[in-house]
Amino acid sequence: MKDILKDLDKAFENKVRLGIMSALMVNEFMDFNTLKDLLDVTDGNLASHLKSLEKTEYITYKKEFNDRKPHTKYYATEAGKMAFTKHLNAIEQLLK
Repeated sequence: MKDILKDLDKAFENKVRLGIMSALMVNEFMDFNTLKDLLDVTDGNLASHLKSLEKTEYITYKKEFNDRKPHTKYYATEAGKMAFTKHLNAIEQLLK
């Protein structure tokens, strides 16, 4: 059991961060507003969770401007994809 628990990643313990990574695992990228609507969170709440995942280098972003309005796209990094897969595998092992 201890071996399984060590593979759980604290970065994904929060349901918003879990939702962000889940969405980014099945989409090439997602923009800020789409994530906000999908997860039903406020701008500030989403921004703080995105920043947390950025600090761990599990996600990255690209800022663009559309008609002079900022448009930010978020992407899961390879490290993020690997960590999230490891986390999900550990949850599956716990459920067995």
